[in-house]
Amino acid sequence: MNEPRKKNPTVGVAVLIVVVVLFVIGTVLFNALKSKREYEETMGAGSAHASASTAASQASGSTQ
Repeated sequence: MNEPRKKNPTVGVAVLIVVVVLFVIGTVLFNALKSKREYEETMGAGSAHASASTAASQASGSTQ
């Protein structure tokens, strides 16, 4: 009667390629954000602390 359909192997390969590409893009973005955060913690900690203390001293000085 009806012959069973043959599966198309290119669909499976295409799905696999898309999944791998999305995984690689996600990994690259994760590593970039992680290294950016580490850089900001090491380099930006001193300047962020200094600007926060300056803003706090200006605020307390203007209220007195």
